[in-house]
Amino acid sequence: MKGRAEMHIVLHQPEIPANTGNIGRTCVATGTSLHLIEPLGFQLDEKSIKRAGMDYWEHLDVNRYMNYQEFLEKHPNAKVWMATTKAKKTYTEAKFGPDDFIMFGKESAGIPEEILVENEDTCIRIPMLDEIRSLNLSNSVAIVLYEALRQNEFAGMQTEGELHRLSWND
Repeated sequence: MKGRAEMHIVLHQPEIPANTGNIGRTCVATGTSLHLIEPLGFQLDEKSIKRAGMDYWEHLDVNRYMNYQEFLEKHPNAKVWMATTKAKKTYTEAKFGPDDFIMFGKESAGIPEEILVENEDTCIRIPMLDEIRSLNLSNSVAIVLYEALRQNEFAGMQTEGELHRLSWND
């Protein structure tokens, strides 16, 4: 198996603390870094973030940026996939590398179109019925992140489990 993938989730101006907490927990479970681009719609010390992330939050590799420009300056050569309902191709068409960044926008508006038009070739979407505007942010992160990890053979992750009281039949 290859070395561990070092994926990155980027939240551009997230608004709902419970979503960010859930995403943080998913990041800890997958060894993924979380990047938060301000302004945030909440304080990072809010109980709802810690409740959603439970006791995992202290193990999270979290990075904050004052704005999108600062994020770009700190990661000049990063491959950044833009998850948006406005994309022409689906997330399963992306070829995720082990160090890629996957950006998601704020719950009420998504990633600003000014950013999307500059990154058309890396815009991806989750297919859904046209009656639905979007999925929950934390669900969307989990769907796309696990596809990226699958494409990288879940490198460095535990892929088999054990029963607690019984044994699997071989």
